[in-house]
Amino acid sequence: MGKLLIFGLSVAYCGIVLVLMIPESIGIKCWVCNSYSDRKCADPFDNKSYVITDCDSKDQLRTNLPGVPGTMCRKVSQKVNGIWRYVRTCGFLGEPGIGRDERYCRRHKGTNDIYIEDCLCR
Repeated sequence: MGKLLIFGLSVAYCGIVLVLMIPESIGIKCWVCNSYSDRKCADPFDNKSYVITDCDSKDQLRTNLPGVPGTMCRKVSQKVNGIWRYVRTCGFLGEPGIGRDERYCRRHKGTNDIYIEDCLCR
């Protein structure tokens, strides 16, 4: 009877540990960088050069969106006066893609050699 009780407690403990680990593993993780301050963030991007960031971590949450979790990753490529900049970050609002294609980018072309591409993915 004692061994059965110890086995039951061990199984219950493992179950509790697994349940506590689930919320952390559910959140999306993205690369967060800006090529203005770090050239390695530019294209072509070597994802081995950055630690992946949990979008639900305290430093990624937005004060203007309290309680809104990160649901996607965002990459903004912009060319202004011939100079390209890249920003990779967590996305908090909207849905990526059209239909079933989650590799969706919005492209904007302006005057004076301005081009912006905003891509969202999961």
